[in-house]
Amino acid sequence: MIVTVTMNPAIDKTVDIDRFERGDLNRIKRVELDAGGKGINVSKTIKELGGESIAMGFVGGTSGTIIRHVLADQGIQTDFVEVKGETRTNLKVVEKNGEVTELNEPGPEVSKEQLEDLLKRLNGYAAPDTLFVLAGSIPAGIPTDIYRRITEEVHRKGAKVLLDADGPLFAESLKAVPDMLKPNRSELERYYQMDYRASEQELVSMGEKLLEHGSDMAVISLGQMGALFLTGDKRYRCPGLRVKAHSTVGAGDALVGAMAYGWNEKLPLETCIRLCMGASAGAVTSIGTKPPGRSLVDELMQQVELLEIRK
Repeated sequence: MIVTVTMNPAIDKTVDIDRFERGDLNRIKRVELDAGGKGINVSKTIKELGGESIAMGFVGGTSGTIIRHVLADQGIQTDFVEVKGETRTNLKVVEKNGEVTELNEPGPEVSKEQLEDLLKRLNGYAAPDTLFVLAGSIPAGIPTDIYRRITEEVHRKGAKVLLDADGPLFAESLKAVPDMLKPNRSELERYYQMDYRASEQELVSMGEKLLEHGSDMAVISLGQMGALFLTGDKRYRCPGLRVKAHSTVGAGDALVGAMAYGWNEKLPLETCIRLCMGASAGAVTSIGTKPPGRSLVDELMQQVELLEIRK
């Protein structure tokens, strides 16, 4: 079973324009609306790949109702805690050259009682065959150690955790040793307080340090340059696939979705890596934050190159 946790869901409003002109009128060529937030995007990817998950977190207001209905229409099971206030709407401005400007709202405040309600529900799903995907930002009222707390609690029941977070959330969560990690290059550089662009060798060393604390797998996404996949005894670099890109929004979430699906299906490591790369590249071609279709992922998987990194 896979449970995705989205503390701060959103309606993702993606608009296409030729070129963003700051301080001037910008005419929109196309608008796409999607139920979003990292964990929800992970659930959508899992569904497209043929798997099942339960999407959890907080929703509120009209936007929250829309998210519930959209996911239900897609056949994705949900178990959200209702909060006061309106679930946020995030604006993503995609320019013709592929550059993306994101304007994200903060989201509604969550009370202590609502947080405890969610934690109680999460514990109810925790079991040795359950993977929790903790992904994305947190709304006001949620402490930055929340992912660490969830990880510690579900670990006591034998469940696994896949973490995709940044900043204090990432740093604090590492204390509970999540089983799988998916930082991107800049997130990892910030965590290790590097003031320059890390080399591949340095990125591998930083990933290995994360594994030394007890995690089973670290995937470092590198944008169009591909990704690094590190486990206790294997290390691979996968160059990015050549695709006709629309925007990079959602590519990392698609990769995390494929990681979770691969874990649940007990796929061999190399097959899981190909799936991750295919899903991530496929997401770049989609409009808005829609996941790529399974047939496209299967096609792209055939193009994935696994280059083993020797110690």
